[in-house]
Amino acid sequence: MKTENTVWHQTNVTKVQRATLKQQKPCLLWYTGLSGSGKSTVANAVDALLFERGHHSYLLDGDNVRHGLNGDLGFSDTDRIENIRRISEVSKLFIDSGLIVSTAFISPFAQDRAMARDLLEDGEFIEVYIDTPIEVCEQRDPKGLYKKARAGEIKDFTGIDSAYDVPEEPEVHIETAKYTIEECAQQIVSHLEQNGYLGAK
Repeated sequence: MKTENTVWHQTNVTKVQRATLKQQKPCLLWYTGLSGSGKSTVANAVDALLFERGHHSYLLDGDNVRHGLNGDLGFSDTDRIENIRRISEVSKLFIDSGLIVSTAFISPFAQDRAMARDLLEDGEFIEVYIDTPIEVCEQRDPKGLYKKARAGEIKDFTGIDSAYDVPEEPEVHIETAKYTIEECAQQIVSHLEQNGYLGAK
């Protein structure tokens, strides 16, 4: 549903100008994977690497966003879709400011990730699939969620009683069970370097 009686306001400073000032190409690193796969951990490591190199970035973590902007949403399929819609719109605003944005959300549905991609210009959406076997995720279980889901204490838990659509053609494919966090983070930063997102600093 669109808001009535509103007109898009054109700003004097453009996205290109903001990106040029920051010497980088803005983009959205969209981390997706099961709970416990390492999304937030890898995204944090990438954010730190970018900061160390003088780049302008920001990380929108799933749990953190649910403490504020999306605090009114649960984990039903409908709420998950709205969760992703909101964060996609927020990410678009951050990209307009010239930032390299990271989002660490399970985002289990392919159609929602496609919606987020369609909001952006070509090349701005980078799907980062954190591919970790569910057995490994359950062994890690940093928040104790799998244990609760197996006991029936949590409903609609991705990978247990709610579906996860595996990305078919992610721009970056990360396997945290095979590589260290540092190696995974460097793989993502290398992708940004090789594809012209990071200017000289």
